[in-house]
Amino acid sequence: MAVDEKDFQMFREGTQQLASMAPPSTMPDERRVEVAKTTMLAKLTADMAFELESCVHCGQCAEACHFYQATHDAKYTPIRKLDLLKRVYRREQAPLRWLHRLYTPDVTIDDLHEWQELVYDSCTECGRCFMVCPMGINIAAMVNVNRQAFANAELMPAELRALEMEQGSGYSLFGMGPEQVEGFLTHLRDSGVNVRMNESGVDYLLLTSVVEIMIFRDALLATIRVLEHLGLSWTIHCEGYEAANFGMLSGVEAVQKVAGDRVVRAVKASGAKTVLVPECGHAYPSLRWDQANLDARGQDFEVLTVSEFLGREVEAGRLKLRPIGKGKKVTFHDPCKLGRHSGVFHEPRVVLEALGVDFREVESSQELNWCCGGGAGVFLLNRASGLRQGAWTIKQQQLDATGADSVVLSCASCRLNFMNGARAAHWDKGIESLVELAAAQLAD
Repeated sequence: MAVDEKDFQMFREGTQQLASMAPPSTMPDERRVEVAKTTMLAKLTADMAFELESCVHCGQCAEACHFYQATHDAKYTPIRKLDLLKRVYRREQAPLRWLHRLYTPDVTIDDLHEWQELVYDSCTECGRCFMVCPMGINIAAMVNVNRQAFANAELMPAELRALEMEQGSGYSLFGMGPEQVEGFLTHLRDSGVNVRMNESGVDYLLLTSVVEIMIFRDALLATIRVLEHLGLSWTIHCEGYEAANFGMLSGVEAVQKVAGDRVVRAVKASGAKTVLVPECGHAYPSLRWDQANLDARGQDFEVLTVSEFLGREVEAGRLKLRPIGKGKKVTFHDPCKLGRHSGVFHEPRVVLEALGVDFREVESSQELNWCCGGGAGVFLLNRASGLRQGAWTIKQQQLDATGADSVVLSCASCRLNFMNGARAAHWDKGIESLVELAAAQLAD
């Protein structure tokens, strides 16, 4: 279904105001440098140290990076984004650190300011560089270490700082907290939608997100429709409903765990065996992988993203869909965090096959899919708009080459970035939600 242009424009205007909402940092520069270096050393593992020394300078990571390919600027070469981490390692932990200190310069505040753009604006942690690296260097994982270091030094972009502080200090995001969410869900119930709220003894806990409620409401309604069609027991719980995790995106581990713990409490309160994550790329790994690592108690529930859930239900024969027909020519964009990071490739294609559309793969798809340029919170950074558009143009050209009339997505962040990119490029292709397509074709 079409997104309301007014809602989309209001959200765009809201994101443009985020930077002004973050309080200025008062941390002295010397302290920033100390905190950043201390964090890097604390997070640096033996495997990472080995990888830092393993680069053979082949340039394959640059060939795989959408930001480098969009600009051909050497500073955006992925491995270069780890230079500060490597310098700290060589000076402080390397076996020959006494020698490295003679010619390896120490990290300065100017370095931190310069590298902030490299670890936030020009890296979506998509992992494509890791896939092609002949030495297996996990650049994305170490960029995340840099984000944690910069966040602790209060050097993250203001947009992400505003959101992680809001999520960490309370339950709200973009000013929408439990009271507003409950009011929205009550409105849906009053309008005839069978919304199950704060129930216990259920099998599925459904998460939503502020982006879904503010813009992509049809995706939430579609998910509810599928759950009801299948006769499943489910609920949305106001103890923990928000799938987005801005602690993860900004690099603030404490806020990342706070956001994750809220969902875990909702799982306990509802008794759910499965958490269903909406069409949100980063929300899935933040709960399924990172929260499991941060929670010493472990997790006794399964985490599924909605595209994964749909594919499983179709394959099991429980979810039957009416074919749309070969007259509809579509392609699919694999969200990096769902696909390359989490292995969800097969299930969305099962849904598209069941819909009977004329499905056309892009030349580089699945594991080697090109990022749209908006992941890891980059879609919110105002100063990164030019970089984002350049990266999205690569994706646009690949989609155009398929001859498809529309692209199907299963990530709200990607969807927002596609909508922004399409508007700037006057692109006339359709941008569609997988769960919305499926819900519109439910068979008796």
